[in-house]
Amino acid sequence: MKEQRASKKLILGLTGSFGSGKTTVAGMFKSCGAEIIDADKISHGLLKPQRQVYKRIVKTFGRGILKQNRTINRKELGRIVFSNKTLREKLNEIMHPEIIRIIRKKLSKIKEGIIVLDAPLILEAGRRDLADKLVVVKATMARQIKRIQEKSTLTEKEILNRIKSQIPLREKLRLADFVIDNNGTFKETKKQVKKVWRSLASGQKWQEARD
Repeated sequence: MKEQRASKKLILGLTGSFGSGKTTVAGMFKSCGAEIIDADKISHGLLKPQRQVYKRIVKTFGRGILKQNRTINRKELGRIVFSNKTLREKLNEIMHPEIIRIIRKKLSKIKEGIIVLDAPLILEAGRRDLADKLVVVKATMARQIKRIQEKSTLTEKEILNRIKSQIPLREKLRLADFVIDNNGTFKETKKQVKKVWRSLASGQKWQEARD
């Protein structure tokens, strides 16, 4: 059962597949006036030295994942967990509860308006209940790989491992209240975001979200 929402607040869960363009879409919602809560940014903050999550990760995975300045080498940690399901689950057990706690805290401080919860793993973490509505961003596998290669040094095999570690996009699409097709131009994607925004801002979907 979903939690009761404040009447002036609507929470959109934003997800998709690795490389589908969720961050770009979140930025478009922000330009429309939405508050953004970025789960990836929260997770990066938890990896800072002296945080309890940092200490638990180092204890679990060893000091081999540390750079010379004692920060966690996220690329090395990713290489380890995305090639081993058991280790990936261990990492999620450490991080997800704390990420959810911080998200809840942030949500409680926002009293009105449309909030976009940019949380790629909201379904994988079993926390669909955090959002009133689910927005799924889709793109072809070829476009996902191309986007990731343009902004990272991950190999195609590493990219595919990360994509395969997530719930298949087709299953996420079945659960979606709104779908943003990000296979076209920036302008075409923004047009879709604005359409969703107008629908929500007009109040047409608010009652459904609270049912």
